[in-house]
Amino acid sequence: MSELLRIMSHSRRLKSAVKELSTEQLEDIKEKLQAIIEERISEEALEKQENQERLEKIKKYRELLAADGINPDELTEHSLEKTGKRRPRQPKYEVWNEVGERITWTGQGRMPNVFKARIDSGEQLDTFLIE
Repeated sequence: MSELLRIMSHSRRLKSAVKELSTEQLEDIKEKLQAIIEERISEEALEKQENQERLEKIKKYRELLAADGINPDELTEHSLEKTGKRRPRQPKYEVWNEVGERITWTGQGRMPNVFKARIDSGEQLDTFLIE
């Protein structure tokens, strides 16, 4: 496609590319190209009209909201609001270390070394479940 665009957008290249075509063939190409151009123009006009209608509706709704004393920003205020941090997870496992400190773990993330050492020594993870 870029090669075609390169040829079509440069008059000397285009003239060189079509020099072997007859005038009838050139007229046929001209008609087809004109049909494509007209179709594109009508599509763009339709799109512009639809966009204009959409903008008019938006303006109308803003006026209705303003008449009721509602700021349009209030409509999206709650959905954009951040709820903040999520609550920390409750610990799922606990173990007491040699010093007598209670070590807890939620079961997510890296396993604390105390748990690793006890599991490596043969204990099951289920024995540390908090009831």
